[in-house]
Amino acid sequence: MPERDGRHDFDFYHGRWQVKNRRLKERLAGSDEWIEFDAIDECKPVLGGLGSMDRYTTDWGGGIVGMALRLYRPQTRQWFVYWASDRDGVLEPPLIGAFRDGVGVFEGQEAHQGRMLPSRAVWSQITERSLRWEQALSPDGGKTWETNWVMHMTRLA
Repeated sequence: MPERDGRHDFDFYHGRWQVKNRRLKERLAGSDEWIEFDAIDECKPVLGGLGSMDRYTTDWGGGIVGMALRLYRPQTRQWFVYWASDRDGVLEPPLIGAFRDGVGVFEGQEAHQGRMLPSRAVWSQITERSLRWEQALSPDGGKTWETNWVMHMTRLA
């Protein structure tokens, strides 16, 4: 059986979404205090469908405008997911992964307090109208993970 081509795995996300964010106040500090805020995310296909780009906006924290760029590599059947925001203008290293059985898992490295740590994002509970996204960091090379951000998204258009 040939391997599945995942170039359309993010097609479900094209459109406009209301985002309910729940983010740890302090990461990797034993915190259990969560901050909640709303955002809007708008996603469009790019490169003839071989990728997508979205614009994330929120008034929280003085306002943030961010963007995610997702590019599919047919040769490896993997997605490369990049993030940047108006906070620093830096295109962060990609999280790399794929969807399996309706769940997308993407892993890479993220800067935290001057160190690069394993980072993971999971897309799950995907329906036509809603989905869940969560992010976690690992302080010990992937042995344990702390979820530090959860988004519940509801389709607006």
